Amino acid sequence: MATSLAPTTDPGPATGGERRSAVRALLRLWPYVRPVRARWTGAAVVAVVASCLGLVFPLVLKWIVDGPVADRDPGGVWLGAGVLLALGLAEALLFGLRRWLVARPLAGVEAAMRADLYRHLQRLPVAFHDRWASGQLLSRATTDLMVVRMFLAFPLTFLIVNGVTIVAGLALLVVQDWGLGLVLLAPAVPLIAVCYRFEHGYADASRRAQDQVGDLTTVVEESVLGIRIIKGFGRHRSQARAFRDLSRTLRGTELVKARLLAGILAVITLLPEAALGAALVLGTVQVADGGLSAGTLVAFLSTALALRWPIESIGFLLAMSQEAATATRRFFEVMDEPEETEPDAVAPGAVAGGDGLRFDGVEFRYPDAEAGSVPTLRRVDLHIRSGETMALVGATGSGKTTLTALVPRLYDVTGGRITLDGRDIAAMSRAELRTLVSMAFEEPTLFSASVAENVRMGAPGAGDAELERALGVAQADFVARLPQGAATEVGEQGLSLSGGQRQRLALARSVVGAPRFLILDDPLSALDVHTEAAVEAALRRVLADSTALVVAHRPSTVLLADRVALLSEGRVTAVGTHHELLRTNAEYRHLMSGDDTDPERAAQA
Repeated sequence: MATSLAPTTDPGPATGGERRSAVRALLRLWPYVRPVRARWTGAAVVAVVASCLGLVFPLVLKWIVDGPVADRDPGGVWLGAGVLLALGLAEALLFGLRRWLVARPLAGVEAAMRADLYRHLQRLPVAFHDRWASGQLLSRATTDLMVVRMFLAFPLTFLIVNGVTIVAGLALLVVQDWGLGLVLLAPAVPLIAVCYRFEHGYADASRRAQDQVGDLTTVVEESVLGIRIIKGFGRHRSQARAFRDLSRTLRGTELVKARLLAGILAVITLLPEAALGAALVLGTVQVADGGLSAGTLVAFLSTALALRWPIESIGFLLAMSQEAATATRRFFEVMDEPEETEPDAVAPGAVAGGDGLRFDGVEFRYPDAEAGSVPTLRRVDLHIRSGETMALVGATGSGKTTLTALVPRLYDVTGGRITLDGRDIAAMSRAELRTLVSMAFEEPTLFSASVAENVRMGAPGAGDAELERALGVAQADFVARLPQGAATEVGEQGLSLSGGQRQRLALARSVVGAPRFLILDDPLSALDVHTEAAVEAALRRVLADSTALVVAHRPSTVLLADRVALLSEGRVTAVGTHHELLRTNAEYRHLMSGDDTDPERAAQA
């Protein structure tokens, strides 16, 4: 993986002025919530009952004050105290039951979403991964899904619970004394307006923060994977500055969120408190005038105080809802990306016949290329006969790696077609195609697994004999000297091995399944001269049983091939044996000699 010393940016849709409905975004979670809807609904009902029990407290207090207290009845007071204690215990037990009901199923929702995201990422075209920073994908699979789970477990439930509690509580207040009830209802309209403005401002800040977390994750990941480059070039200070700048940007965005939240909390707290103070003054005057009983005033004020938390929590719940809506949008930005297309009807069975590998008028332009730009590959016509090895030679940037990537359909051609023994690869499923074609990439990527597991990725069903054969072809005798042999873990990216060792394991992976078609992208570039000669000798036996296309830069690799194709500026300009092209083609002579002389001038000499 390439290491960048600059922060990456989210390639997803621009959302700086995003104004889409949070509700509409959150409704897309329904397919994941549906399997646990019964337990979640039960938890919500339990929470509503528990919250509404809190509204019974003021009614009991009214009865105690106007009854036993006014009548000086100690027994009645003790009875009222017992009722209040029982209500408190019941409320606590119900809230505990709610948490038990939602914890396990919502953890399952998060796991299901993460599994779907990972599965979808594996099925997205390579062009998608070319555009998206890995940190952005990691943050969606971890932080964003955690935010969604927390929203489903707490804010969503309590938006419903607190809404019901506020409506029920206000109804009780109006019933107890409609005049005082209207006083407490007065802040409703300004609160709704403030919440509306807060929602949009916080949504923008939340989106920026979550995108910046993705950028920060990318920098951390690249710093860890590229630690040798950073240390080798003494770039730790510049990398630390890049990290610090991103951290400061994220900190600034989080402070914007904090200011917005502080502002709405201040308003949500101030307006109801002012209304409560006014109601307290008016109620006290009415009690003094005999127009209101002391018990009714106590019940009224107790009900109003019971509504404080549901009202004051609106700010937190709206903030968490906006963060969850943003996380949901970010999740579905990836999930909405189209997967690799498969043909409508896939012909079963293996490829038969002996036509080999053929490129017919192949053109290719990268998906993110500007409209009207020159294609990377233009009218490529090339035929590699069955059992033949073709070397592909060309200057840097001529399109060699791109051409090889088209065979296993890492990218799809934009013009022309590619056939294997007469069958158009576009009519094959990728699963079938990739059992026929094996590839060794220019970059020998390994995974955090054992040597055997890395090699067997080329053929999961390969036994020990096939594994030993593949390691022998790749001259990977160093494996026997590892602590656990082929069972040794190679570590992340295989960085515990040398470049040449990684390349040999990547070559072994490509040949372990004895493929019909073999694509090798400069497979020996990291090997020393002696190891290269030994690998070439063993590789000749493998190539004799395969139809192979080998990207080559050195004459020793070219000599593995029966014929050579010269690729120049996206077109095949010459095909022949190595010696024929040396005699007849100045550009080929120039590439093989390593001479800095301009090939056009050399041809005129």
